[in-house]
Amino acid sequence: MRAVLCERLGDPSILRIAELDVPSPGAGEVLVRVRAAALNFPDVLMVAGGYQHKPALPFIPGMEAAGEVAALGAGVTHWKVGDRVIIGMRPGCFADYVVVTPSQISMHVPKGWSFADASAFRVGAVTAYNGLVHRGQLRQREVLLVHGATGGVGLAAVQLGKHLGARVIATGSDDGKLAVVRDQGADFVINLRGTDFVPLVKDLTDGRGADVIYDPVGGDLLERSVRAAAFGARLLVIGFTSGGPSVLKSNHILIKCLSVLGVRAGEASRHDSSIVEDYQRELPRLASLGVMRPHISHRFPLERVAEAMHVLRERRVIGKAVLEF
Repeated sequence: MRAVLCERLGDPSILRIAELDVPSPGAGEVLVRVRAAALNFPDVLMVAGGYQHKPALPFIPGMEAAGEVAALGAGVTHWKVGDRVIIGMRPGCFADYVVVTPSQISMHVPKGWSFADASAFRVGAVTAYNGLVHRGQLRQREVLLVHGATGGVGLAAVQLGKHLGARVIATGSDDGKLAVVRDQGADFVINLRGTDFVPLVKDLTDGRGADVIYDPVGGDLLERSVRAAAFGARLLVIGFTSGGPSVLKSNHILIKCLSVLGVRAGEASRHDSSIVEDYQRELPRLASLGVMRPHISHRFPLERVAEAMHVLRERRVIGKAVLEF
Protein backbone atom coordinates (compact mmCIF):
# COMPACT_ATOMS: atom_id res chain seq x y z
CA MET A 1 0.00 0.00 0.00
CA ARG A 2 0.98 3.65 -0.38
CA ALA A 3 1.62 5.86 2.63
CA VAL A 4 2.90 9.41 3.09
CA LEU A 5 6.01 9.18 5.24
CA CYS A 6 7.60 11.97 7.30
CA GLU A 7 11.13 10.78 8.12
CA ARG A 8 12.54 14.14 9.23
CA LEU A 9 11.01 17.46 10.20
CA GLY A 10 10.79 20.41 7.86
CA ASP A 11 9.00 21.76 4.82
CA PRO A 12 6.28 19.51 3.30
CA SER A 13 8.58 18.91 0.33
CA ILE A 14 10.54 16.41 2.47
CA LEU A 15 7.55 14.03 2.53
CA ARG A 16 7.73 10.93 0.37
CA ILE A 17 5.31 8.24 -0.79
CA ALA A 18 6.43 4.89 0.61
CA GLU A 19 5.31 1.37 -0.27
CA LEU A 20 4.42 -0.48 2.93
CA ASP A 21 2.75 -3.76 3.76
CA VAL A 22 -0.99 -3.60 4.39
CA PRO A 23 -1.40 -3.92 8.18
CA SER A 24 -3.62 -6.55 9.79
CA PRO A 25 -6.08 -5.65 12.54
CA GLY A 26 -5.45 -7.21 15.92
CA ALA A 27 -8.05 -8.10 18.51
CA GLY A 28 -10.44 -5.18 19.01
CA GLU A 29 -9.14 -3.33 15.93
CA VAL A 30 -10.57 -2.39 12.53
CA LEU A 31 -8.80 -2.16 9.14
CA VAL A 32 -10.11 0.72 7.02
CA ARG A 33 -9.48 1.21 3.30
CA VAL A 34 -9.05 4.99 3.06
CA ARG A 35 -10.74 6.68 0.11
CA ALA A 36 -10.15 10.35 1.01
CA ALA A 37 -8.29 12.28 3.70
CA ALA A 38 -8.57 15.97 4.55
CA LEU A 39 -5.71 18.30 5.37
CA ASN A 40 -5.59 20.50 8.46
CA PHE A 41 -3.18 23.21 9.51
CA PRO A 42 -1.85 21.02 12.37
CA ASP A 43 -0.69 18.52 9.73
CA VAL A 44 1.66 21.17 8.33
CA LEU A 45 2.81 22.13 11.83
CA MET A 46 3.37 18.49 12.80
CA VAL A 47 5.59 17.88 9.75
CA ALA A 48 7.56 21.03 10.65
CA GLY A 49 7.85 20.02 14.32
CA GLY A 50 5.84 23.05 15.45
CA TYR A 51 2.73 21.33 16.81
CA GLN A 52 2.16 20.54 20.49
CA HIS A 53 1.80 16.82 19.67
CA LYS A 54 5.14 15.55 18.36
CA PRO A 55 4.97 11.95 17.09
CA ALA A 56 8.14 9.90 16.93
CA LEU A 57 9.85 9.75 13.53
CA PRO A 58 9.08 8.34 11.08
CA PHE A 59 5.33 8.90 11.08
CA ILE A 60 2.41 9.05 8.66
CA PRO A 61 0.66 12.45 8.79
CA GLY A 62 -3.08 13.02 8.61
CA MET A 63 -5.77 13.59 11.24
CA GLU A 64 -9.06 12.77 9.49
CA ALA A 65 -10.22 10.50 6.68
CA ALA A 66 -13.10 8.46 5.33
CA GLY A 67 -13.24 5.02 3.77
CA GLU A 68 -14.62 1.50 3.98
CA VAL A 69 -14.17 -1.12 6.67
CA ALA A 70 -11.95 -3.78 5.05
CA ALA A 71 -11.43 -6.26 7.90
CA LEU A 72 -12.30 -6.76 11.57
CA GLY A 73 -10.17 -7.99 14.43
CA ALA A 74 -11.51 -10.45 16.96
CA GLY A 75 -14.15 -9.04 19.28
CA VAL A 76 -15.33 -6.15 17.09
CA THR A 77 -19.11 -6.32 16.77
CA HIS A 78 -20.39 -2.79 16.22
CA TRP A 79 -18.95 -2.42 12.69
CA LYS A 80 -19.04 -4.71 9.67
CA VAL A 81 -16.97 -5.12 6.51
CA GLY A 82 -18.13 -2.65 3.87
CA ASP A 83 -19.33 0.02 6.28
CA ARG A 84 -18.55 3.54 5.02
CA VAL A 85 -16.97 5.36 7.96
CA ILE A 86 -15.31 8.57 9.12
CA ILE A 87 -12.14 8.10 11.16
CA GLY A 88 -9.85 10.31 13.21
CA MET A 89 -6.24 9.69 14.21
CA ARG A 90 -3.37 11.84 15.46
CA PRO A 91 -1.60 11.15 13.10
CA GLY A 92 -1.75 8.32 10.51
CA CYS A 93 -4.54 8.96 7.98
CA PHE A 94 -2.50 9.60 4.82
CA ALA A 95 -2.27 5.95 3.75
CA ASP A 96 -4.28 3.51 1.63
CA TYR A 97 -5.06 1.37 4.68
CA VAL A 98 -5.07 2.20 8.39
CA VAL A 99 -5.75 0.18 11.51
CA VAL A 100 -7.94 1.95 14.04
CA THR A 101 -9.71 1.18 17.27
CA PRO A 102 -13.51 1.45 17.30
CA SER A 103 -13.20 4.67 19.33
CA GLN A 104 -11.32 6.22 16.39
CA ILE A 105 -14.29 5.63 14.10
CA SER A 106 -16.43 8.72 14.52
CA MET A 107 -19.56 7.74 12.58
CA HIS A 108 -20.95 6.34 9.34
CA VAL A 109 -20.55 8.47 6.23
CA PRO A 110 -23.80 10.51 6.04
CA LYS A 111 -26.26 9.50 3.35
CA GLY A 112 -25.60 11.34 0.11
CA TRP A 113 -22.08 12.43 1.10
CA SER A 114 -18.98 11.55 -0.90
CA PHE A 115 -15.89 10.17 0.78
CA ALA A 116 -14.28 13.57 0.20
CA ASP A 117 -17.12 15.35 2.01
CA ALA A 118 -16.96 12.88 4.88
CA SER A 119 -13.18 13.04 5.23
CA ALA A 120 -13.35 16.80 5.79
CA PHE A 121 -16.12 16.78 8.40
CA ARG A 122 -14.70 15.57 11.70
CA VAL A 123 -12.08 18.15 12.77
CA GLY A 124 -14.11 21.22 11.87
CA ALA A 125 -17.37 19.82 13.23
CA VAL A 126 -15.95 18.59 16.54
CA THR A 127 -14.06 21.85 17.13
CA ALA A 128 -17.06 24.03 16.28
CA TYR A 129 -19.46 21.93 18.37
CA ASN A 130 -17.18 21.79 21.40
CA GLY A 131 -16.45 25.51 21.10
CA LEU A 132 -19.94 26.86 20.52
CA VAL A 133 -22.02 24.34 22.50
CA HIS A 134 -19.85 22.97 25.31
CA ARG A 135 -17.55 25.93 25.95
CA GLY A 136 -19.24 29.03 24.54
CA GLN A 137 -22.85 27.97 25.27
CA LEU A 138 -24.04 30.03 22.32
CA ARG A 139 -27.73 30.95 22.56
CA GLN A 140 -30.37 31.98 20.05
CA ARG A 141 -30.26 35.62 18.94
CA GLU A 142 -26.78 36.15 20.36
CA VAL A 143 -24.08 37.64 18.13
CA LEU A 144 -21.28 35.30 17.10
CA LEU A 145 -18.05 36.75 15.68
CA VAL A 146 -16.02 34.14 13.77
CA HIS A 147 -12.42 34.92 12.79
CA GLY A 148 -10.64 32.81 10.20
CA ALA A 149 -14.06 32.06 8.73
CA THR A 150 -12.73 31.03 5.32
CA GLY A 151 -10.88 28.03 6.78
CA GLY A 152 -12.40 24.67 7.61
CA VAL A 153 -12.65 25.20 11.37
CA GLY A 154 -14.02 28.72 10.99
CA LEU A 155 -16.53 27.81 8.28
CA ALA A 156 -17.91 24.97 10.41
CA ALA A 157 -18.48 27.51 13.20
CA VAL A 158 -20.33 29.83 10.82
CA GLN A 159 -22.61 26.98 9.73
CA LEU A 160 -23.25 25.71 13.26
CA GLY A 161 -23.71 29.19 14.71
CA LYS A 162 -26.35 29.99 12.13
CA HIS A 163 -28.08 26.65 12.82
CA LEU A 164 -28.15 27.49 16.54
CA GLY A 165 -29.96 30.75 15.82
CA ALA A 166 -27.15 33.28 16.26
CA ARG A 167 -26.42 36.37 14.18
CA VAL A 168 -23.10 35.52 12.58
CA ILE A 169 -20.39 38.05 11.71
CA ALA A 170 -17.46 36.47 9.86
CA THR A 171 -14.02 37.86 9.10
CA GLY A 172 -11.39 36.97 6.54
CA SER A 173 -8.94 38.66 4.21
CA ASP A 174 -10.27 37.94 0.72
CA ASP A 175 -13.55 39.11 -0.81
CA GLY A 176 -13.89 36.03 -3.02
CA LYS A 177 -13.47 33.67 -0.09
CA LEU A 178 -15.83 35.73 2.06
CA ALA A 179 -18.50 35.44 -0.64
CA VAL A 180 -18.43 31.67 -0.03
CA VAL A 181 -18.72 32.26 3.71
CA ARG A 182 -21.77 34.45 3.15
CA ASP A 183 -23.30 31.70 1.01
CA GLN A 184 -22.67 29.27 3.87
CA GLY A 185 -24.78 31.30 6.30
CA ALA A 186 -22.90 34.36 7.58
CA ASP A 187 -25.17 37.36 8.08
CA PHE A 188 -22.30 39.83 7.66
CA VAL A 189 -18.72 39.46 6.39
CA ILE A 190 -15.76 41.76 7.06
CA ASN A 191 -12.56 41.86 5.01
CA LEU A 192 -9.76 42.55 7.48
CA ARG A 193 -7.41 43.92 4.82
CA GLY A 194 -7.26 47.64 5.50
CA THR A 195 -10.36 47.51 7.71
CA ASP A 196 -10.70 47.88 11.48
CA PHE A 197 -13.32 45.28 12.32
CA VAL A 198 -13.98 46.64 15.84
CA PRO A 199 -16.13 49.68 14.91
CA LEU A 200 -17.92 47.61 12.24
CA VAL A 201 -18.87 44.96 14.81
CA LYS A 202 -20.02 47.71 17.17
CA ASP A 203 -22.10 49.32 14.40
CA LEU A 204 -23.70 46.00 13.48
CA THR A 205 -24.67 45.38 17.12
CA ASP A 206 -25.89 48.86 18.08
CA GLY A 207 -22.78 49.40 20.17
CA ARG A 208 -23.06 46.18 22.23
CA GLY A 209 -20.39 44.04 20.60
CA ALA A 210 -20.29 40.27 20.04
CA ASP A 211 -21.51 37.81 22.67
CA VAL A 212 -19.23 34.96 21.55
CA ILE A 213 -15.92 35.37 19.69
CA TYR A 214 -14.54 32.25 17.99
CA ASP A 215 -10.87 32.70 17.12
CA PRO A 216 -8.60 30.12 15.46
CA VAL A 217 -6.20 32.87 14.31
CA GLY A 218 -4.72 34.23 17.56
CA GLY A 219 -2.03 36.89 17.68
CA ASP A 220 -3.17 40.49 17.81
CA LEU A 221 -6.54 39.58 16.27
CA LEU A 222 -7.76 38.14 19.57
CA GLU A 223 -6.20 41.03 21.47
CA ARG A 224 -8.19 43.53 19.38
CA SER A 225 -11.30 41.37 19.66
CA VAL A 226 -11.60 42.29 23.33
CA ARG A 227 -12.68 45.75 22.17
CA ALA A 228 -15.40 44.20 19.98
CA ALA A 229 -16.75 42.03 22.81
CA ALA A 230 -20.04 42.67 24.58
CA PHE A 231 -20.23 42.84 28.37
CA GLY A 232 -20.04 39.24 29.65
CA ALA A 233 -18.85 37.88 26.30
CA ARG A 234 -17.10 34.54 25.88
CA LEU A 235 -13.79 34.54 23.97
CA LEU A 236 -13.02 31.11 22.51
CA VAL A 237 -9.31 30.47 21.89
CA ILE A 238 -9.21 27.84 19.14
CA GLY A 239 -5.65 28.13 17.86
CA PHE A 240 -2.84 30.31 16.54
CA THR A 241 -2.75 30.08 12.75
CA SER A 242 -1.30 33.61 12.76
CA GLY A 243 1.90 32.06 14.07
CA GLY A 244 1.78 33.08 17.71
CA PRO A 245 -0.34 33.32 20.86
CA SER A 246 -2.13 36.40 22.13
CA VAL A 247 -1.44 38.61 25.18
CA LEU A 248 -4.67 39.77 26.79
CA LYS A 249 -4.81 42.58 29.33
CA SER A 250 -6.49 41.52 32.55
CA ASN A 251 -8.02 44.97 33.14
CA HIS A 252 -10.03 44.65 29.91
CA ILE A 253 -11.19 41.17 30.93
CA LEU A 254 -12.19 42.52 34.35
CA ILE A 255 -14.03 45.64 33.14
CA LYS A 256 -16.16 43.71 30.66
CA CYS A 257 -16.55 40.57 32.81
CA LEU A 258 -15.21 38.48 29.93
CA SER A 259 -14.68 34.72 29.96
CA VAL A 260 -11.61 33.51 28.06
CA LEU A 261 -12.06 29.82 27.22
CA GLY A 262 -9.59 27.44 25.63
CA VAL A 263 -11.07 24.97 23.15
CA ARG A 264 -9.35 21.59 22.71
CA ALA A 265 -12.14 19.37 21.48
CA GLY A 266 -10.19 16.12 21.40
CA GLU A 267 -8.50 16.65 24.74
CA ALA A 268 -11.82 17.56 26.36
CA SER A 269 -13.34 14.29 25.23
CA ARG A 270 -10.43 12.35 26.74
CA HIS A 271 -11.17 13.97 30.11
CA ASP A 272 -14.96 13.69 30.02
CA SER A 273 -16.73 10.66 28.53
CA SER A 274 -20.05 12.53 28.42
CA ILE A 275 -18.57 14.79 25.74
CA VAL A 276 -17.82 11.74 23.60
CA GLU A 277 -21.40 10.56 24.01
CA ASP A 278 -22.64 13.99 22.94
CA TYR A 279 -20.43 13.92 19.83
CA GLN A 280 -21.67 10.43 18.95
CA ARG A 281 -25.29 11.48 19.32
CA GLU A 282 -25.32 15.00 17.93
CA LEU A 283 -22.73 15.09 15.13
CA PRO A 284 -24.44 12.39 13.01
CA ARG A 285 -27.77 14.16 13.55
CA LEU A 286 -26.35 17.52 12.49
CA ALA A 287 -24.61 15.96 9.49
CA SER A 288 -27.89 14.37 8.38
CA LEU A 289 -29.40 17.86 8.41
CA GLY A 290 -26.53 19.17 6.29
CA VAL A 291 -25.12 21.28 9.11
CA MET A 292 -21.33 21.73 8.88
CA ARG A 293 -21.14 19.97 5.50
CA PRO A 294 -17.62 20.87 4.34
CA HIS A 295 -16.88 23.20 1.46
CA ILE A 296 -13.96 21.70 -0.50
CA SER A 297 -12.01 24.11 -2.69
CA HIS A 298 -9.00 21.91 -3.55
CA ARG A 299 -8.62 18.20 -4.35
CA PHE A 300 -5.33 16.39 -4.89
CA PRO A 301 -4.15 12.82 -5.44
CA LEU A 302 -2.10 11.32 -2.62
CA GLU A 303 1.13 11.78 -4.57
CA ARG A 304 0.67 15.59 -4.48
CA VAL A 305 0.44 15.83 -0.70
CA ALA A 306 3.35 18.30 -0.45
CA GLU A 307 1.66 20.62 -2.96
CA ALA A 308 -1.60 20.32 -1.02
CA MET A 309 0.15 21.33 2.21
CA HIS A 310 1.78 24.31 0.51
CA VAL A 311 -1.61 25.47 -0.80
CA LEU A 312 -3.04 25.18 2.71
CA ARG A 313 -0.09 26.99 4.27
CA GLU A 314 -0.36 29.81 1.72
CA ARG A 315 -4.01 30.39 2.72
CA ARG A 316 -5.38 29.58 -0.74
CA VAL A 317 -7.90 27.03 0.56
CA ILE A 318 -11.54 27.96 1.13
CA GLY A 319 -12.92 25.54 3.68
CA LYS A 320 -10.97 22.33 3.14
CA ALA A 321 -8.40 20.67 0.88
CA VAL A 322 -8.70 16.91 0.40
CA LEU A 323 -6.51 14.05 -0.80
CA GLU A 324 -8.50 11.58 -2.89
CA PHE A 325 -7.13 8.04 -3.19
